[in-house]
Amino acid sequence: MNYRARIVREPGVCGGEPVIRGTRVTLRTILASLSEGDANDDILAAYPTLLVEDVRAVIAFAADAAREDLPARRVVEP
Repeated sequence: MNYRARIVREPGVCGGEPVIRGTRVTLRTILASLSEGDANDDILAAYPTLLVEDVRAVIAFAADAAREDLPARRVVEP
């Protein structure tokens, strides 16, 4: 998924935190909801400006961020 089309950072919006384009809903807010067990439908009901694709974009963004932050696997020679 190309999350870059849905997620933006703008200095004047929410202190520069990443948000869903055209909203003030931060990625942190959506990730916190997901981590507490909220389903997509719960999040979409709480934030009616969002689409299911926005929630998927947040998950894709988080996956990419985790992949970049994980240390490289150490190879042990026999």
